[in-house]
Amino acid sequence: MAFEPPERLVRALAETSDDGDAAWRERLPGLVEEALGACGAAPERVHAPGGRSSLVVLVRLADDMPAALKLAPPSAAPQAEALALERWDGWGACRLLGRPAPGALLLERLRPDVSLRSLAQAKALLEAADTLRKLWVEPPAEAGLPTVAERTAPQAATLEAAPGMYRPLADAALAARTELLADPPEELLLHGAYGQGKILAGDRAPWLAVGPSPVTGERAYDLARLGLDRVEDLVGAALGGVAERTDVHRVEVGRGDHLAGDQRVRGRLVQVERFRGEFHSQSHGAPVRCSVATWLFSPRTRPPPRP
Repeated sequence: MAFEPPERLVRALAETSDDGDAAWRERLPGLVEEALGACGAAPERVHAPGGRSSLVVLVRLADDMPAALKLAPPSAAPQAEALALERWDGWGACRLLGRPAPGALLLERLRPDVSLRSLAQAKALLEAADTLRKLWVEPPAEAGLPTVAERTAPQAATLEAAPGMYRPLADAALAARTELLADPPEELLLHGAYGQGKILAGDRAPWLAVGPSPVTGERAYDLARLGLDRVEDLVGAALGGVAERTDVHRVEVGRGDHLAGDQRVRGRLVQVERFRGEFHSQSHGAPVRCSVATWLFSPRTRPPPRP
């Protein structure tokens, strides 16, 4: 069987200047064969379109059990993902079945084509909040996972170089980061890349998280990413600003529980979304992303300007 990576992964690797990732791409067919041999799995197919940071091969083990073999380049830090999955041990997340080779993870097979994005937004957010709550546990001992401060440092550097027209929001995001890092209320294991597309349907549980990029810190960081998920859909609606505020409220309170302080979540929201606006400043989406950040600090509920 040929193990050609999906086009989405190929494009993403072409955009990086990481020499390690380029070498990984060249060696990928051999790495897949090595991992398959190590775990005694028979390949079924490469999952497509797949993600931008890994290759997933759907396989069957010797006992005919379905599984998924995931291979990721060095920049994706597959060893950190494995540490988080081991710590969760299937609670709210895909179960790690083994590490057959360097950079390869053997995972519980979920339903890769059915994510929370298949649900209506209100229902998806409630399910996402329920799943996310299970992941907030004490970090693995001596795991060496990055902190939220370390993860957001490159973003802060980008914001510091923002051009004049973006300075007010860039400064607001930087101030929010400084304030939030000065007095963190907790140090938990976080998913780090949470969104509705990272929650797949399973058999032993309705929904399970996949693809963590784990960090340690306060839960508001995960909530901010969830609150901004599918924002592109919302800005296309006539009442996009109102809808986004409603979603922020939902991820703050979940099913009536207090998940995180309102201002801390909003601070993370403006930081993350302002960075995304600056990062994509050359695209047509930048003004919309900046306006989303503006709503989050504004007491009004007006929608953003149309792109």
